[in-house]
Amino acid sequence: MRPNINITHTLNGRVKDYAEQENKSLEEAYREIIEAGLEAVEHPNES
Repeated sequence: MRPNINITHTLNGRVKDYAEQENKSLEEAYREIIEAGLEAVEHPNES
């Protein structure tokens, strides 16, 4: 599953690699990455 946004094939490949390494579906990997990214931008000073 590739989101309906314009992202590079390279970036999509990195998500696919992450999904494989973590034994997750591509949908799960995208969801996890997007949620982590949102946390990072909403709370930039928390680690």
